[in-house]
Amino acid sequence: MSSVFTKIINGSLPGHFLWRDNTCVSFLSINPISQGHALIVPEMEIDHWLDLPPEVNKHLIEIGQIIGLAQMTVYEPLRVGMVIAGLEVPHTHLHVIPMDGMKDLDFSNASMSVDNNQLAKNATMLRNEIESLGYRCGI
Repeated sequence: MSSVFTKIINGSLPGHFLWRDNTCVSFLSINPISQGHALIVPEMEIDHWLDLPPEVNKHLIEIGQIIGLAQMTVYEPLRVGMVIAGLEVPHTHLHVIPMDGMKDLDFSNASMSVDNNQLAKNATMLRNEIESLGYRCGI
């Protein structure tokens, strides 16, 4: 059975995409801890990041860095954090989260509902910034 992330990747479920290439996608979390909280998800439906080929892990980190650079400009946080938790969906994913303190990495602070229009606005701002950094989002 496909994971919820595979359904988003394939378009069966909606997502606010920031990035798409042959290896991975990035889209905004529907339960964000902070504005711009993004997920980096490999196309390969593998549960644990340790089981991914090393070149895929390397690529996920590289895309996470690009997303993080855009988040720094758009949201001006003190830092951008990255977490690989993987307990909520059995499909490897990296959380890239604008943060002003450690509380911004606490998943118990995640929003339970989010305004779809705000997600769309955030996705547009981040894609525009990614492209202004010289990258093609593939969206």
